[in-house]
Amino acid sequence: MAADSDPESEVFEITDFTTASEWERFVSRVEEVLNDWKLIGSRAGSSTPEKGEFTSGSWGEKSQDIQFADFKFHISHYFLKQECEQDDGKDQPEEDAFPVAMQDLLCMNNDFPPRAHCLVRWYGIREFVVISPGTNCEVITSESKCNLLLSSISISLANSGSQVPMFVQIQQKWRRVYAGECQGPGVRTDYEMVHLRKVPSQYNHLSGLLDIFKSKIGCSLSPLPPINISIRFTYILQDWQQYSWPQQPPDFDTLLGGEVGGVEFGKLPFGACEEPISELHLATTWPHLTEGIVVDNDVYSDLDPLQAPHWSVRVRSAENPQCLLGDLLTEFFKLCCRKESTEEVLGRGMAEEEGKENSDISSALSKLTDPTATVPISKLSVSNMVHSARKHIRRHRRIDESPLNTDVLNSILLYLFPDAAVEKSSENSKNRTNPSNCCGKDEQNKNSDYNLFLQLKSAPSNSLTYRLALCACLVNYNHGGLRAVAHLWQEFVLELRYRWENNYFIYGLPAGPPDLRCCLLHQKLQMLNCCIERKRARDETRKVLEGSRERERRVPPPESTTAAPGSAREVSPGKSWDSWSDSEEEFFECLSDQGDMEAEKDGSKSRAEGRLHPFNNTTLLKCTEPLYVPVTQEPAPMTEDLLEEQSEVLAKLGTSAEGSHLRARMQSACLLSDMESFKAANPGCVLEDFVRWYSPRDYVEEELVDETGNKEVKGELSSRMKIPGNMWVEAWDTARVTPARRQRRLFDDTKEAEKVLHYLAVQKPADLTRHLLPCILHAAILKLKEEESIEDIPSVKKTIQQATGQASKLLHPLNHDYKKLEDFINQLMLMETAITRARSLKAKFASCEDGKEEDTEELEKFVSSLLEEPEVVVIGAGQGPAGSIIHRLFVNAQRLADFTSDEAALLAPLDDDLCRDKKPTGGSNKVPDFPSPAGREILLRTCVPRPAPYSKALPQRLFCVLMKEEFRLAGAFSLDTSFF
Repeated sequence: MAADSDPESEVFEITDFTTASEWERFVSRVEEVLNDWKLIGSRAGSSTPEKGEFTSGSWGEKSQDIQFADFKFHISHYFLKQECEQDDGKDQPEEDAFPVAMQDLLCMNNDFPPRAHCLVRWYGIREFVVISPGTNCEVITSESKCNLLLSSISISLANSGSQVPMFVQIQQKWRRVYAGECQGPGVRTDYEMVHLRKVPSQYNHLSGLLDIFKSKIGCSLSPLPPINISIRFTYILQDWQQYSWPQQPPDFDTLLGGEVGGVEFGKLPFGACEEPISELHLATTWPHLTEGIVVDNDVYSDLDPLQAPHWSVRVRSAENPQCLLGDLLTEFFKLCCRKESTEEVLGRGMAEEEGKENSDISSALSKLTDPTATVPISKLSVSNMVHSARKHIRRHRRIDESPLNTDVLNSILLYLFPDAAVEKSSENSKNRTNPSNCCGKDEQNKNSDYNLFLQLKSAPSNSLTYRLALCACLVNYNHGGLRAVAHLWQEFVLELRYRWENNYFIYGLPAGPPDLRCCLLHQKLQMLNCCIERKRARDETRKVLEGSRERERRVPPPESTTAAPGSAREVSPGKSWDSWSDSEEEFFECLSDQGDMEAEKDGSKSRAEGRLHPFNNTTLLKCTEPLYVPVTQEPAPMTEDLLEEQSEVLAKLGTSAEGSHLRARMQSACLLSDMESFKAANPGCVLEDFVRWYSPRDYVEEELVDETGNKEVKGELSSRMKIPGNMWVEAWDTARVTPARRQRRLFDDTKEAEKVLHYLAVQKPADLTRHLLPCILHAAILKLKEEESIEDIPSVKKTIQQATGQASKLLHPLNHDYKKLEDFINQLMLMETAITRARSLKAKFASCEDGKEEDTEELEKFVSSLLEEPEVVVIGAGQGPAGSIIHRLFVNAQRLADFTSDEAALLAPLDDDLCRDKKPTGGSNKVPDFPSPAGREILLRTCVPRPAPYSKALPQRLFCVLMKEEFRLAGAFSLDTSFF
């Protein structure tokens, strides 16, 4: 009784057999996914796919992750989009219709598609679902697991009523082994596969494969229904030794020779250094054969590639071939990440030269104070002595100490500054006096290419900045890398300083202020040119004034003539000509005595100075004197970094009254100068007079009619000008009567030039690279356009246009995204590779061309199609123009392979007319015209009743792949399940 009362004896286990297992949950999850993707129900009734639709059509894909217990699977749905869109408008199919996948087994319109999923190629299906092991999951190799998955998908298809084929991937992924099933009303198709490394000898031909197919379908009908056969043999040509090298060999006799693809400065190299086409695949196809028409066994074969009715070709490109332009851009782009300064790059050797230079400069300065010097002091300058010392250093510097060879450096400098050539003295003087002649008009006429710099924010083609970018890039690639670039930049800055100090215009820059649409370096060079222009103008004005002063001293005025008051010749007592503008560089100087001469002629007593011409017959408001346009100073040119700096300074002044007032005064410096010039040119004027000339919209005129009917025009300042504390009123009150030539300069060219030269001198090689990057990308795009126009490749032309738009977005921001720029350079490299491939193909086909004009256009289209399409049909097969050339290519390769294998044949030269042999016969030569096929694909199809003679006749299919190290059989076998 004690035992019966034990509470533990009352505990018992209850097993709930209604609980779903992991396997059942997995099956249910697969059904849910099929339902979500709307793959349930009948999929029959679709039209037969058109020929080539599997290749030309667009394929879609959906993916999702599912689990079987703790094992992850990846389920994917692949479908042909056009077919799915057509199905949307179809009526409901018949209940007993075959599934679409089963109908496609017998369709012959898309045999051997060049670009498609492997299951599409093997089974000819247009929609299917694949379940594969997830990432980092073990592969499914055991038979029990494979059968469990197959039973799972079979139940899922049966429960959901889906007629879409479903596959599971088994074995290692690289083997691409799948097993699957497709269900329909009373029918089922089993997808089975065999994969071996070696081809069994008894199945190495069509006869053996037919035996496998017949035994598998097990049809007892006699005679057996005809078996449809499609055969495709693929031949590979990969020996291009008999054709020309992609690049011309280097010319070691030239200055810039010694490098493959070496070009002169100003041009970018282009093309591949290795063969960009690795292989040419020829596919010979025999479609729609029947058993008994063709013989292929272990003894004899009728499958001669020359007799194949259908040829198609595709090319396989070399993987990342070395191309010159791409390498050039990549190596130059790498400099952006370097952090060394020019002094650090050039090293101690250059520093020692700087010490020598300083000693020579000191000796040059001593010559200025040498009493025995025979040269007049007025003819010497510190800058000239410094420059001569630098030239002396360059001449005596040993070649091995300079990163750049002296001859190469001189060639670069002559290319950058051609106006310095001694033999072009006449052109030299012209260019040094007119900087606007530096950019040729021929470039500007090409609006699309010339204006490309506006999109890329680089610099105009053939400008100094553009040419400097080309030189820096080539120097980095061919002549010493980073140290050579630093050396070139140092010499470039020295040349700029010499030109500034000696008033020589910088060649290759348009006249005028900096163009803010260009890159910053181009703006800096333009600013320096503006400084030189202002300095030259000031020197010329000084010479004119000095000449005028000298003439006055030599020819005294007549006693009866007195200078008119206010005349330019009037000099007040105690103040000579040397006491104002022409002796003080901080004042603006201009040459205009027009107003003074007019005042002298008409005897006016007013001191009018700095007049240009009357303003539209307008008179002053307070007197009857005409209103004159004054000589004014031009606004100070600015680069974008100075504008940004000025904006930051003005923004820091804040919004207070004092800050706003100070900001307004800083911004009105040019306005104040113009007011002073206006007062000097128009004595007795008022603010209203100035506004009528300077800002006519701010002077409002109104026509009034008095009592007598007379019309009178009255004017007044606008309401904007009447606001209390208006800066114009304040500036007018503080403005003095001072002509432009006596005013302090708004633009200090000396100060600005030194700032530019200092900015350039402190630039590191990496900074220089970043400045020149837009220019070199601009040059690369132009080079690609030039080369593409020769080859005429539509896809490349479209890609170049897209790349140009992309580059304009990447290069405009001040802080560039270097990761995106690197991707952009890679995109340019792909375009270069595409052009190089086209050139290589055309060269190969041209080498064996018959020369018939009627075939030339067809061949050009054929070669272009090879680059655009995955596979190109050869019109006329082996007897057509393209087919004949392809035949010769294989014949040449076969003969060359035979010659090189025979040691005695190495001494015998190849026949020069080998490529001109129009019809080489394969039977008369010991060497076959074609090598052994690299791959053989045989497709067998029929429609027989299975599993019993009284069953429905259903489609059966076997796809066979025979390669050197692969043997694959992919079979789709259908059976009637109504009575089974």
